[in-house]
Amino acid sequence: MKNIIINWSVMIALLASCSPATDKKVDKTDSLKTKVDTITTAASEKNSTAKPELSSDFSELIPIDVLDNKSTNVYEKYGIEFSGNCYSCDLASLSITKDKIIWANICNENDAFEINDFSFSNEGNKTIIKTSERTYTLIQIDKAPVYELVIEGKKLELKNKRISRYFTIKKALPLFKEHDCGDFEG
Repeated sequence: MKNIIINWSVMIALLASCSPATDKKVDKTDSLKTKVDTITTAASEKNSTAKPELSSDFSELIPIDVLDNKSTNVYEKYGIEFSGNCYSCDLASLSITKDKIIWANICNENDAFEINDFSFSNEGNKTIIKTSERTYTLIQIDKAPVYELVIEGKKLELKNKRISRYFTIKKALPLFKEHDCGDFEG
């Protein structure tokens, strides 16, 4: 009987020692599978084209002009164009969101021209917006922020909405030396 008890003990010990080895083998396989899945997922995410993002700053662009081209201070060099903003009110503000471009008269936002079909891409300090008739390129030329607008393609003619070459964001406008019409009542 003693031999039987020892043999059972040996068998239990053998079974117990075999069981973790089998589990370890399964764990390694599961671990390897997880690593492969992770690598495959990461590779597929990397290979998928990341959709470009449009700066939220572009939702309210205000036309500005060069006032003192000799100045090195960007807030003195650029400012509002007095004639277009205060006297004739014929300049266009620009709003670009992910689904539309709106050119609006600076003095009457209800007088607007809207474009809905376009694509865009970012290349460094440039945002390139393409429609079927034109390519608009907004280039950030200063951190202030000041943007230069270049339009290529069919001429854009808008009634009561003259397009400026330079723009800034609405919240930065008060930083410019000339940022409003002052006491002008014209």
